[in-house]
Amino acid sequence: MSKVVTNKIKKSITELVGRTPLLELVNYEKGNQLEAEIIGKLEYLNPANSVKDRIAKAMIEDAESRGLLNNGETIIETTSGNTGIGLAAIAAAKGYKLRIYMQDGVSEERTKVIRAYGTEVIPFSDVPEVVEAIEKTEGDFVEVINVFKKAVVEKEENVVFLNQLDNEANPNIHRETTGPEIWEDTEGHVDILVATVGTGGTISGAGGYLKSKNPNIKVVGVEPGIASIATLDNPEIEEITGVHRFSDVGEERVPENVNKDVIDEIIEVETSEAYETARAVAKSDGILVGTSSGAAIWAATQLAKRPENKGKRIVAILPDTGLRYLSTDLFE
Repeated sequence: MSKVVTNKIKKSITELVGRTPLLELVNYEKGNQLEAEIIGKLEYLNPANSVKDRIAKAMIEDAESRGLLNNGETIIETTSGNTGIGLAAIAAAKGYKLRIYMQDGVSEERTKVIRAYGTEVIPFSDVPEVVEAIEKTEGDFVEVINVFKKAVVEKEENVVFLNQLDNEANPNIHRETTGPEIWEDTEGHVDILVATVGTGGTISGAGGYLKSKNPNIKVVGVEPGIASIATLDNPEIEEITGVHRFSDVGEERVPENVNKDVIDEIIEVETSEAYETARAVAKSDGILVGTSSGAAIWAATQLAKRPENKGKRIVAILPDTGLRYLSTDLFE
């Protein structure tokens, strides 16, 4: 039998990244008596189950295009989990060596999934300089990465540090894919975009694109509330993994990829509120999402309750799957 050629059969998981669907949370809206639409962009339907699959593919392919991965170099990256998982999947598909330096205290599923792809995982606690920086700055992740560069990257040859905090491929891929997907799938009928802020790539890229199509679209950034930030005095506080404050910190502590000019409003969400919302949508609409998604939906809900937003369409980017949190208290 001759081989039948069809473009419907993919040859790599890299071809499966993006084109995630939009879903209106109809039952959740009814249950909360909302008069605005809340539309979730289901990023957990990417092949490695998070929005970070987009930047993983983009950053590796950008490094390829610049000739940085021709001689057996090892890719290295720091992460709280999802970027590491996305990179592990893409690196496996492309045949690259990868080493992930992981923030301590994240859910155990993250480390297990990364290792399942054959990637080496090193906790931050194994790098004394990084531990010292975390203690000194109470976890300022921008400064921690600066210390990491000196302690690890500059001391080792044949490594390529992708650095999602200031890698332009991060916001660019959201400008090229996430934003256009939202615009096309809503046929341009979108009033508000809601996204949590970590590295800033998602909100800056997707928000920037949507504003280029319609300057009246409002872009809302979500950050954790003060009570949800772990400190040296209270290290056991449950945080919203991967989401960081940026509104009231010095510019040196804000990632390069956070474009504040794109963001019209900032909403604070406490971890307990994010938990409650993630649990609610699992039961109301059958979507199992993580803490950052719960935070985005909670913020969208507050916007939907405002009289001026009656009848409007709010798109909330839901970054990852709730399956990454089964070892935590999220669904207890």
